[in-house]
Amino acid sequence: QVQLVESGGGLVQAGGSLKLSCAASGRTFSSYASMGWFRQAPGKEREFVAAISWSGGNTYYADSVKGRFTISRDNAKKTVYLQMNSLKPEDTAVYYCAAGLDTGWGYSKSRTYDYWGQGTQVTVSS
Repeated sequence: QVQLVESGGGLVQAGGSLKLSCAASGRTFSSYASMGWFRQAPGKEREFVAAISWSGGNTYYADSVKGRFTISRDNAKKTVYLQMNSLKPEDTAVYYCAAGLDTGWGYSKSRTYDYWGQGTQVTVSS
């Protein structure tokens, strides 16, 4: 049974940093062709934040986070990370980790991902 468990969320002031982690279990981690982070703010649709290829050699970001967020993965630890710097109140959302077995629909598309975590709350105060 595949499980993705996010951690690292919390409350931070604008301009601060947080690092999210997503630990995977139940499947060989390197089999995930794509790992991504999405977020959903209250009253809004879930949106793409960042993604990384199986090797970690390719990364993708939403324009709204480019230059502030960094995604990485450690296949030995079966973990993907999202380093978030220069946080803004508009970054407030529940952040979800996702894993996909292929990349057929593109890294930024929800339908690419086969497994999802439960989410971790990130709140940025002004």
